[in-house]
Amino acid sequence: MSPQVTAPATPAAPATPATPATPATPATTAAAATPAHADGYSCARAWVALTAAHARIADRLTSALAESCGLSINGFEILLRLGSAPPPGLRLGDLHSAVRLTQPSLSRAVARLGRSGWLTRAGAPDDGRGVLVSITPAGRDVLRRAAGVHAQTIREFLLDPLTPAELDLLDRALSRISES
Repeated sequence: MSPQVTAPATPAAPATPATPATPATPATTAAAATPAHADGYSCARAWVALTAAHARIADRLTSALAESCGLSINGFEILLRLGSAPPPGLRLGDLHSAVRLTQPSLSRAVARLGRSGWLTRAGAPDDGRGVLVSITPAGRDVLRRAAGVHAQTIREFLLDPLTPAELDLLDRALSRISES
């Protein structure tokens, strides 16, 4: 039988006089619940870092897509949405809610992509005012090329500089923000 090991005795803490508990008020409860990073400067620093990272990656992506495929980021986003849409395509209004452009900007972008032969526009059969937009075979080809360029650029400028732990944290943080 092995001998029992016990921890050495620690001296008792000196007795302190009892103080009456301070009742919780909305102000003290809110102060305790406020995260330590909620001051204005840390919020501003986080915002500056986020917008600077986005601008840097968006600039690199803009250049890479334009040089390799003749596409803008907005053109890529439009083709990406249309590439996964079931036939006969998407109504222009549905495309507008999926792509963050104003209606006039979306109409101009769709017209440019149409002139390039990458998408078609047609009247919606059930609505004389509606417009259906669909990707063409040439649009699918350019989307395939652009998807590779997009993946390489995102990997190079967003993912590769981070450690696996940082990637996991970034994924969890951005997912929480986008889902709230």
